[in-house]
Amino acid sequence: MGFRVSPGVSINEKDATTIIPQVSTTEGGIAAHLTWGPVDKRILVSSEDVLVDQFHAPNSNTYPDFFTAANFLAYGNQLYVVRVVRQSNVSTMTTDTVMARNATTNSANGKNTFVKNSDHYELNHSSGITGVGSWIAKYPGSVGNSLRISVCPTANAWSSTLSGTLAFTNNSTTVTGTATSFTTQATVGDVLLCGPDKLELKVASVTNATSLILADRYVSNTVTSQTTVRHWEWYNTFDAAPGSSDHALEVSGSNDEMHIAVIDEDGLFAGSSNTTLEVFSKVSKASGAKRDDGTNNYYVDVINNTSRYVWWTAALTGITHIGKKASGLNFGIGTQSRPINASFVLGRDGASPRDADYINGYNLFKNTEEVDVSLILAGESNQTRVTHLINNISEVRKDCVVMFSPRRSDVVNNNSYIGKERDDIVTFRNLLPSSSYAFMDSGYKYQYDKYSDLFRYVPCNGDTAGLVVRTDTSNDPWWSPAGYNRGNIKNVVKLSYNPNEADRNQLFKSNINPIVSFTGQGTLLFGDKTLLAKPSAFDQLGVRRLFIVLEKAIATAAKFSLFEFNDEFTRAQFRNMVNPFLRDIVGRRGIIDFRVVCDETNNTGEVIDRNEFIGDIYVKPNRAIRYMTLNFIAVRSGVEFSEIVGKI
Repeated sequence: MGFRVSPGVSINEKDATTIIPQVSTTEGGIAAHLTWGPVDKRILVSSEDVLVDQFHAPNSNTYPDFFTAANFLAYGNQLYVVRVVRQSNVSTMTTDTVMARNATTNSANGKNTFVKNSDHYELNHSSGITGVGSWIAKYPGSVGNSLRISVCPTANAWSSTLSGTLAFTNNSTTVTGTATSFTTQATVGDVLLCGPDKLELKVASVTNATSLILADRYVSNTVTSQTTVRHWEWYNTFDAAPGSSDHALEVSGSNDEMHIAVIDEDGLFAGSSNTTLEVFSKVSKASGAKRDDGTNNYYVDVINNTSRYVWWTAALTGITHIGKKASGLNFGIGTQSRPINASFVLGRDGASPRDADYINGYNLFKNTEEVDVSLILAGESNQTRVTHLINNISEVRKDCVVMFSPRRSDVVNNNSYIGKERDDIVTFRNLLPSSSYAFMDSGYKYQYDKYSDLFRYVPCNGDTAGLVVRTDTSNDPWWSPAGYNRGNIKNVVKLSYNPNEADRNQLFKSNINPIVSFTGQGTLLFGDKTLLAKPSAFDQLGVRRLFIVLEKAIATAAKFSLFEFNDEFTRAQFRNMVNPFLRDIVGRRGIIDFRVVCDETNNTGEVIDRNEFIGDIYVKPNRAIRYMTLNFIAVRSGVEFSEIVGKI
C-alpha cells in the first residue's frame, strides 16, 4: 500500500484464489470447399443441421469436405468451418470462368462480381457496385441463382385497379383487355382477382397492352367485360400496403415505406420453388430513417444488416427521391405503380479450389490468440496441404493436432495388385514431416449421402477427430481414442481399404493408424500413433494431448504472474497452484507421478536479473496398452502354484 501522511483507514483487496482453469480440447477446425456461405471467415458450427443451414447441402464437387465436417459433428458439437472457393490471383475482377462468383440481378454485366463475406463487402463495396443491378447474392456460388427479390415501393404497387375491362374465358389461361395497358400496369407474378368469383390467379407473362397469360387456367363463368383489381404477388405476406413512416411524417415527408421479399425461386434453399425466405416490412426509402426503437430503417441498412441472402449494390431505379433524407419529400410520386422484380443470375461455383485457396483458409487458424482450436481436420487432402498444416499450423501453435487421411487415389479403387493400397499409403506418409502434432489414419469410408441419394467415399479424418472428441467427453484427453471400447466409427457401409494383419503391421511401423472392419465388431480405429518418427512417449496421441492440456492450462494460469516480483512468495504461489492441479491429473490416471521445481535452484540471481521466471515441471505420463501377451501354463495336479509362479 502507499504511504499515508495523516491518520485514516485504507481498504485493500488482494486476490490469492488463482487456480489452473479447465481448458477446452474438443474444438475442431476445417477449411472446406462448400456450396454457399461466407468465404475465408471462421464460422462456429454445432451440428450437421447448422452446417447445412449455413453452407447449404453438398453437391458432387463439395461432398468430401462437407461430409468430413458432418462426420466430425456426429461426435462433437464445436467445429470452426472456413469456406474456400477458387479465387483470382489478382485483386481486380476477371472473366476467367474457373473463379467463383456471386449471382447478380444484371444478366449483362454481373458475371465478374465476387464478394466473399461481410468484412469484404464493408471494406470494398458498402457504397455500392456499378453495373450489377440493385442486388447481389450474399455469397459466391451457383445456388445464388435460385434467388429472386421483389419490391413493393408504393401503395399503388401493392394494389390497383387495372384500366379498361378484361375478358376471362372458362378453362383458358389467356386474358384479353379493352382499353387496357397491361405492359405498364401489370407485372409477372401479380395476382388478379378474376371473374365474378374473384379467383386469385397469377400473371405468368404479359404479351402486350391488351393480352396477358395466367399461370393457371381460369375455371369459372366466362366474362366478357370486367373491371379487375391486381395485387402485388406477395401481398398476403404483409399486413398492409406501404405508406408513410413516423420518421418521415415528423419531418414533413411522406410515402417513404416499401416492402421487400426475398424468394427462393427455384427451391434450392427451401426445397420447394417460390418459397418466401425473408420479408422486410415497411422499410424506408429515406437515408437515415429510424424506427421508434432507434434502429436503422433505411432499406439499404436493413438489408445489409439482417438479410442472410442478399447485399444491396445500387439504388432502385424509377423510385422518386430514393436514398435522400426524408425532410419535406414525397417518395410516392412518379412511376412506381408496379412492383420491382428481379431474378438472380450468373452465380458460379468455379473450379475446385487450389492448394493456395485451402492454405489461405487454414491460415485463419494460425493465431492462438484469435481462435482456440484443438483438432485440425484436413478433409480430402494432399502432400502440399498436409505439410503446410503440420509445419505452419500445429507445430507453430503447439496446442492442436492435425488429423488427416491418405490421398483418395491411394485407397479408392486402387487395387491393381495385392498390397498396392498399403504401399501407396506408406509412400504418402514418407513424403511428410515427422511430428507428434499430426495423426494419420489409413483410409476412406463408404457412406450414404442423403442429400443426393447416393453412396460416396469420404476421408475418415473427420471420424478420427470425432473419436478424440468423444473420448475427451467420456474420459479425458489423455485416453486413447482407439480400440474396441472407444474406437467405433459411425455411419460406415464399408471401407475403401480394409487392411489385414500383415498390412496393419506395415502401416503401424510407419506411424499410420489402421481403420479396420472386424466381422461382428464394427469398424474401429486400431491405432493411436502420432506422426513422430522418433521413438518417444510422444508417439502416443494420448501423451501428446496430455501435454497439450498441461501446457495450455498451466500457461493460462501462469500469465497472471507476469510483472510480479520473482521472489519466494511468487514462486510459492506458483507451486501451490500447480501441485493440486497435477495431483488431480494423477487421480484421473493421466500421469503416474510429477514434481514441480520453482525455487532458488532454478531461479538464480542471474535469472532474476534477466527478468525471467522459471518453473520446471517433471511429469511421468501414463501409457496406453498397445501389445498384450497372455501366457497359459499347464501344471501337474500335485504342484503348488507358489513353487512355480515366476520361475517358469
